[in-house]
Amino acid sequence: MVTSEDIGHRVEDGAGRIGILRDVIRDYEDPSDPPGERRKRPTAFVWPEGGGREWTVPLDGVKRAP
Repeated sequence: MVTSEDIGHRVEDGAGRIGILRDVIRDYEDPSDPPGERRKRPTAFVWPEGGGREWTVPLDGVKRAP
């Protein structure tokens, strides 16, 4: 598992995608969930190395990349 100290470094998610860790929010609530169903969950925000669209990953589903 990664921590906020890994921000700016390469990480790999469970699907094998490699990106740059942009942020770690331990109590993130996804705004796309209906208001009555939102729950806080630890989340990593990852940005593709060559640019593109950022994605989110459960914090326990991302690790430091080799």
